[in-house]
Amino acid sequence: MGELTDKAKAAGNKAAGAVKEAVGKNRRDPDLAAEGRAQKAKGTVQDIKGSVKGALGDKI
Repeated sequence: MGELTDKAKAAGNKAAGAVKEAVGKNRRDPDLAAEGRAQKAKGTVQDIKGSVKGALGDKI
């Protein structure tokens, strides 16, 4: 996967995670809120991975 693919997936995970976290808080569902936070963290990691690939020219 390239830089743009990783960054696109990161954006999707961050958005979906934010929605899950908000719904979980609104419904008082701590499991769903935690799942949302975890998905946002996954998105952050993917974003960093994409940045590294961009800096190194997609060679990793």
